[in-house]
Amino acid sequence: MRYMFLIYSQEMAEPLPPEEDRTIRRGHRAVMDEASRRGMLRGAEPLHPTSTATTLRHQDGRVVITDGPFAETKEQLAGYYILDCQDLDEALEWAARIPTACAGRSGCIEVRPIQAMKPVADGIHA
Repeated sequence: MRYMFLIYSQEMAEPLPPEEDRTIRRGHRAVMDEASRRGMLRGAEPLHPTSTATTLRHQDGRVVITDGPFAETKEQLAGYYILDCQDLDEALEWAARIPTACAGRSGCIEVRPIQAMKPVADGIHA
């Protein structure tokens, strides 16, 4: 089953010190390299800061577009991984390896199973 690992981190106004940034990047590279060697890696990328986010909502039959992230919170979505894991226990083992200080201070990893899309008659997935 595929699992998505959503990485939440507190954004900082100032960049991380270079050595700390390198350490975090090496940590991510180690996880990605090992998952790739095992044939589990389906995707892993950082996101730009929340200042670049745009949120779309449907309200009263119209689309409302606003600048900024989805929610007001200290921790923001910083990036993600998608891995094929046997079960939740294996997914949690991988989550424990992922650095959470991606775009600033330490944060958390949300692990969620991905629902498989079922093909419909016209070839579009639903």
